[in-house]
Amino acid sequence: MRDKLFIGPKVRLLRLAKGWKLEPCAARLGVSASYLSQIEANQRPVTARVLIDVMRVFEVDAASLDAADDQRMIADLREATADPIQDGETPSLHELKAAVANTPNLAKAYLALHHAYRRLDERLKTTEEAVSLDERGAASALLPYEEVRDFFHYKNNYIHSLDMASETLAVELGLDGREAAETVLERWLGDRLGVRVARSPEPDLLRRFDPAAGLLTLGAAQPAATRCFQMAYQVVAAALSDTVEAELAAAGFRSEGAAKVCRTALLNYAAGALLLPYERFREAARAVRHDTEQLSLLFQASLEQVFHRLSTLQRPGARGVPFYFVRVDQAGNITKRHSATRLQFARFGGTCPLWNVHDAFARPDHWLVQLAQMPDGVRYVSIARGVVKSSGDYLRPDRRYALGLGCEAQYADSLIYAQGLDLGGPSVPIGVSCRICERDDCVQRAFPPVDRVFDVFENERRLAPFELGSGRGRPE
Repeated sequence: MRDKLFIGPKVRLLRLAKGWKLEPCAARLGVSASYLSQIEANQRPVTARVLIDVMRVFEVDAASLDAADDQRMIADLREATADPIQDGETPSLHELKAAVANTPNLAKAYLALHHAYRRLDERLKTTEEAVSLDERGAASALLPYEEVRDFFHYKNNYIHSLDMASETLAVELGLDGREAAETVLERWLGDRLGVRVARSPEPDLLRRFDPAAGLLTLGAAQPAATRCFQMAYQVVAAALSDTVEAELAAAGFRSEGAAKVCRTALLNYAAGALLLPYERFREAARAVRHDTEQLSLLFQASLEQVFHRLSTLQRPGARGVPFYFVRVDQAGNITKRHSATRLQFARFGGTCPLWNVHDAFARPDHWLVQLAQMPDGVRYVSIARGVVKSSGDYLRPDRRYALGLGCEAQYADSLIYAQGLDLGGPSVPIGVSCRICERDDCVQRAFPPVDRVFDVFENERRLAPFELGSGRGRPE
């Protein structure tokens, strides 16, 4: 194992859930009671043998013990505790790691309270804006999306039951690459559901389904990959509805709005998994060293669909290279994001301006490759590509996005984009966002970190109009 694995609180919760005392549980695991006590107190890491025994005795898979969940929670806690609403000294990274390792339920409760505050704050601001503009009813529109984003965030963007069901359905349909996916899907919709597929010249239409007429209308102006995806959505909506509803019931969303948003998100996930079946896609990605253009041609999918699917290959026992995926608009808004890596995106505020994804807008249809390093010293091979989605109408602007995909530099041999890249050379220092970035010497810093004291120059002017101090805490 690359790092020492501390899973004490998880082992303790599993033991208590079984109702076992310490000594009988230690006997089942083949260790001493004192050793198990030290493991549960996070005073000792687990060895590979003990980890296997834990999985066997408690009948859990590696994903439920994955330390990546802790990394996500640490990143979320770090941002939450750096929020300007907090008063007093900000907890150190060491303290946050200790909180997640030793009191995970308390950490989750703190995050839940912080998220509730942010939702209420967002609702208040939106309400005030609506009142000032006399636009009633706009408040709380973002709340369901935040709840769903958290659902996928802590699922590592991998939904096992839905992924497996989609892969099985792909075999049933014959989506094996020998026949155009669009033809296969249209035939299945007609033969199995009695649904006729039509095309419409409406420039902004993606999909319209009329269940009474049994008619699925697709936007003729959309690329073939988009039309395929919309048909796949209709197929999984009919074939996998029970699986989707079971996931929704288990999620226990607090609002009906969040459940509706998540239902659509789960069907989108299943549609992607249907068109890019897990094992076939993972093997193809390995064979071409994750060349996304080749994968796009092989699976008749868009680059965005391929980028997103690569970031979901986290099946227990058959994991792919852990990638992050992000889609950014021209204003810097992150419209899609996921990370199976240690890199976690900021929930609030902008992204690092030194990240190559922002340069992609100036160079559409070019591949940008960057060796980037985060403040924790972890380096990433980051690729970015600008994409333009045609509006289909001269009088309507095209939609422009930048797509980002990356993995830790240790996986560079598996990535064709790292070919010729000097992995031992200098890397670009990037961060999550200025508000929580630890770097002292960044010339692109927009404003001071919220958890650092700073001094403002009075008699001289430098690139940044402030100087960061060594102390922690917020300026008075």
